[in-house]
Amino acid sequence: MRARAFCATVGVLSVLTAAGCASSSSPKQAAGSTAPTTGSSRSTSTSTSGGQPAAWPTYHRDIARTGNSESSPPAREIHKQWTSIELDGQLNGEPLVVGTAVVAATENNTVYALDTASGAVRWSTHIGSPMAGSDLPCGDIDPSGITSTPVIDTVAGLVWVVAFVKPGVHQLVDLDLATGAIRGRRAVDPPGANPLEEQQRGALTISGGQVYVPFGGLFGDCGGFHGYVVSLPEQGGGPLRSWQVPTTGEGGIWAPPGPVVDGSGQLYVATGNTESRSTFDVGNAVVRLTPDLRLADVFAPANWAELNSSDTDLGSVSPTLLPGGIVFQIGKAGIGYLLDAAHLGGVGGQRFSSQVCSSAFGGTAVSGAVVYVPCRDGLVALRVETGGSPAFATLWRGPSAAAGSPVVAGGWVWIVTLDGDLYGLDQSTGAVRFRDHLGDVGHFPSLGVGAGRLFAVTTNHVVGYSGV
Repeated sequence: MRARAFCATVGVLSVLTAAGCASSSSPKQAAGSTAPTTGSSRSTSTSTSGGQPAAWPTYHRDIARTGNSESSPPAREIHKQWTSIELDGQLNGEPLVVGTAVVAATENNTVYALDTASGAVRWSTHIGSPMAGSDLPCGDIDPSGITSTPVIDTVAGLVWVVAFVKPGVHQLVDLDLATGAIRGRRAVDPPGANPLEEQQRGALTISGGQVYVPFGGLFGDCGGFHGYVVSLPEQGGGPLRSWQVPTTGEGGIWAPPGPVVDGSGQLYVATGNTESRSTFDVGNAVVRLTPDLRLADVFAPANWAELNSSDTDLGSVSPTLLPGGIVFQIGKAGIGYLLDAAHLGGVGGQRFSSQVCSSAFGGTAVSGAVVYVPCRDGLVALRVETGGSPAFATLWRGPSAAAGSPVVAGGWVWIVTLDGDLYGLDQSTGAVRFRDHLGDVGHFPSLGVGAGRLFAVTTNHVVGYSGV
């Protein structure tokens, strides 16, 4: 029997009125855990409001996931400046940058702060023993510890991570940015879920004093997992809130960027395939959630059932917020959709759609009305018309080998490929301006920018490039 009851029965209208799919409960407390931290309840510098964020404290720099550091000076001569010591586990999250520290976390549940100029280790903190792959019903990460990108509250000076620790619990842990000292930890598994069947891959985000955590399934879609978004307050011991994709099974929220947040604090996520072949249950959908995790709106392609059957997730990429109240979405099928952010449109309600590429995975980057799309057959730049008749057209296509989640810095678009190559592409034309081989990389590699440098991760190292 599945972990949670099916909350909606027929069609998008029933889904939108299924208030029972949001819940609030006291969080489970892990054995041996400390009291939760007293953090900041204010808007932090990870927010898109109130000025530009400091450095690169969250996935793709800000809670809108723009991946854009265009305020950085034009790229000059690029050099690989340093490679860190071998860290104690695989790196799957994006490196974060605040001041002169670059922060990275491993699957061995260790968080590191490195010096941006030299790569020297300033501090490292081991949170707890990770889960062995043999203890999980399926998956492709072994051991499984910190998989997602952390988030840094630069006002409170805290690093927030989710660690998967023995005997099988996901813990939200906050560490002092200056010293690495653990300030608190709380269990963050969704109520009713089996932690061994859930994976926490999507990046964490902070908005309105809440830490938001998405969940999906393990590689192989085994067990009775569901997609969830969970939130806990930064300050004090307030309740854990959760929203479950209202399906009998699956519907993971697993794209690496995690939730995307607009200026009013509403969250946008995209879901994967579900088990349903007849009744729409918010699988393969774009979902807008209120800050307290209630379902506000939804979009799904008209062929959602076909996408369910073929495991062709719409949610392999997080939504992209564009000027003019437009949302761009693309997934494994490679079809791009433009949606009205205020009225996502329900099933088949897109404003515009067209084939972009063969398939897309990861996170986009945005510069004005241009969106850079992480296609598997090469990065694609789309110019989007966001007026009364939204549409997009291809501005350029990068080389087929240049496939990865882009960031924009120094007038170039940067990606790391699954083959471990770092590319710098001309932002206007897609021409290759820089290329270097990093080595073996983990899943869905991405980049951080700050302190005049670009930071990449290999399987076990952080690499710093100067000149950006």
